[in-house]
Amino acid sequence: MHPHIIRLYEVIETATDIFVVMEYVKSGELFDYIVEKGRLQEDEARNFFQQIISGVEYCHRNMVVHRDLKPENLLLDSKCNVKIADFGLSNIMRDGHFLKTSCGSPNYAAPEVISGKLYAGPEVDVWSCGVILYALLCGTLPFDDENIPNLFKKIKVSGIKLSFSFCPKMFCRSQ
Repeated sequence: MHPHIIRLYEVIETATDIFVVMEYVKSGELFDYIVEKGRLQEDEARNFFQQIISGVEYCHRNMVVHRDLKPENLLLDSKCNVKIADFGLSNIMRDGHFLKTSCGSPNYAAPEVISGKLYAGPEVDVWSCGVILYALLCGTLPFDDENIPNLFKKIKVSGIKLSFSFCPKMFCRSQ
């Protein structure tokens, strides 16, 4: 159990259905929060990002790669704490084995995923976390295009340009 991962209580299987009973998180998606607030202040973005990284690191330590990290899959509890949800595309990592499945949401997909290359797993989650951090700080996505081939070209070739400056030390924990 981790404070920033949605809790699974029970899985009930019948002859025709599978029911998944999970923790109720009442404050909605981080996506809606970003849409409502726009660009977040650095301290608020840092708080969210540290929670996301804490949850992702826990998954990776337990050999789980999420593969679909995005603000729509990051839920907020009543105290605005992040809960990573929707593990439908996740996979178990095994030493010496690589993944190849192209999955996840296009805007958050790592270059190796959209290129069909083999990947270990954590690197694609880390890429998605970087895209999420950009969205938190800028209120927009670093790569966006309605045409998927154009979007993938931007992800593979384009650099990221920040529309403002920030102090990287803001992302370091206090000593």
